[in-house]
Amino acid sequence: MKNQSITTNAELAFGYLTTPIGELEVCASNQGIKSIYFRDSRTHPASDNAHIEQAISQLTKYFQGNLDQFDLTLDADGTDFQRKVWNQLCKIPFGETCSYSDIAKNLNNEKAVRAVGAANGKNPISVVVPCHRVIGANGTLTGYAGGLERKAWLLRMEKGDLFL
Repeated sequence: MKNQSITTNAELAFGYLTTPIGELEVCASNQGIKSIYFRDSRTHPASDNAHIEQAISQLTKYFQGNLDQFDLTLDADGTDFQRKVWNQLCKIPFGETCSYSDIAKNLNNEKAVRAVGAANGKNPISVVVPCHRVIGANGTLTGYAGGLERKAWLLRMEKGDLFL
């Protein structure tokens, strides 16, 4: 993640993107992207912000099958450990998957599998910080805040198994 500063009392802006698997809400501070979540409805009025415009542009290309790596300034709030996990998520190549155990090993802490799972579940920046690429050690799809159907769709799309 490029920028990991924590802001306080920052003015937040919101933008929305309708994707093939639902509405994405993008939230940003002046420093970068704070969160990206699938939402059933728009919870805030849309507003102008350069980080949101860039995120929506890149997400549009991603969902069209024309982008496999994001280049956004991120400003997610999290603990040091969560940030380390989220940085590892960003290293999972497009179209590939890994397990929670793999991430724990990459962090040189093989016993931290559950902590990695918890940090993965707290990822506030869906799709861009690709927590959907983490699967169970036995190859099964495990939890995803956006729903397992969306996780399966994202993985199929990244592997080229969907006609866009």
